[in-house]
Amino acid sequence: MVPFSVLDLSPITEGGSVAQSLENSRRLAIAAEENGYSRFWLAEHHGMKGIASAATSIVISHVASATQSIRVGSGGIMLPNHSPLVIAEQFGTLAALYPGRIDLGLGRAPGTDMRTAQALRRNMEASSNNFPNDVVELQALLGPVGEDQKIIAVPGADANVPIWLLGSSHFSAHLAGMLGLPFAFASHFAPDMLVSALEIYRERFAPSPQLDRPQVMVGVMGVAADTDEEANYLFTSMQQSFVALRRNARGRFPPPVRSMQGLWSPDEKIFVDHAMRYAVVGGPETIRRKIEEFVDLTRADELIVSMPIFDMEKRLHSLKLFAQAQADLARAA
Repeated sequence: MVPFSVLDLSPITEGGSVAQSLENSRRLAIAAEENGYSRFWLAEHHGMKGIASAATSIVISHVASATQSIRVGSGGIMLPNHSPLVIAEQFGTLAALYPGRIDLGLGRAPGTDMRTAQALRRNMEASSNNFPNDVVELQALLGPVGEDQKIIAVPGADANVPIWLLGSSHFSAHLAGMLGLPFAFASHFAPDMLVSALEIYRERFAPSPQLDRPQVMVGVMGVAADTDEEANYLFTSMQQSFVALRRNARGRFPPPVRSMQGLWSPDEKIFVDHAMRYAVVGGPETIRRKIEEFVDLTRADELIVSMPIFDMEKRLHSLKLFAQAQADLARAA
């Protein structure tokens, strides 16, 4: 059975604080390590009232300092928001502090609204167009220093931090295949091109110094509980959050509700159900079945699970149930 990893957005809950959110990320990472997860990734978002991981490299260090062996990284850094040199220095520093444990996942979306993206000094048109060149430049800055290299990242040079490309469309699938990099697809919120993007990546993959064969990680939204009924109840927090996103009314992560009736329109329900079509929500038996079906569909080498649960103890319990499901499926394989 494929290994499992965790994608954490450091959710700021209603009634909670940024400090509590970051402490919860630390606790979740410790529990992920104890339960045998392979990686713990954090994502860059800006101007989001419900997400505390904007300064992603700092939160990565916060989490890595509390753990011993689990790989910690970004899922991802939105590279067009930054110069490659700055990211090389940040992740070169992380690699020096936590040797052999740091991953660098890269995306090209803004990770925010357009006004905030402009406040990040992002040139909206040039940034996306320059993304492939920026990835190559970042690879060079994190690799061995060339004989005539004029710009050197210190720290960063020769850190050789593994780079992943993240995406929800065909663009990054093509680029990851061409550059011979591992590819992570964001099917936990963008399911439409999942199968076709993975096919493109595998078909176009060219071996590289980092990787000799395609390596696919697939994101899933996951809520596990002791029963299907409880899991569906906990999942209403994410459903409410997506409705708010649709309305451009982003707020803090809401508590679950017994029914979504009256909280979304028919069109909003269709939108959320479609975006969450691959969500793995349920009790232990349901979780195992859905995971098995999803792995059969994607032939993924690894699953990275985002667990959008309001109550921290319930989130920790979900983490354990997913780990048990992975172990059960591994024994049965």
